[in-house]
Amino acid sequence: MKRVAQVIRVRPEKLDEYRQLHRDVPQPVLDQLRRCHIANYSIHLLGDRLFSYFEYHGDDLAADIALVAADKATQAWWKLTDPCQQPVEEAAPGEWWASTEQVFLME
Repeated sequence: MKRVAQVIRVRPEKLDEYRQLHRDVPQPVLDQLRRCHIANYSIHLLGDRLFSYFEYHGDDLAADIALVAADKATQAWWKLTDPCQQPVEEAAPGEWWASTEQVFLME
């Protein structure tokens, strides 16, 4: 299992919309995430930053993320959520959600 934590900025004027969208995530989007071995997915907010965490239980995260990105329901979902977000300064070129470094784990 691989733990994945990422950060992105939420546009302050879109915060209420972002919260509302996530009160009712479309079931096909959730189903695709599960098919791609993603579990325990959560998004948290602090100020204008969103922190996401999920656990990946597959063998090829890049391939599974590509399957998520190719999914029509997910693409439609991202058309709603993407305008609410903007990458943080720490994001690598072309990176939307910036990957974080795990510095501690207690199991």
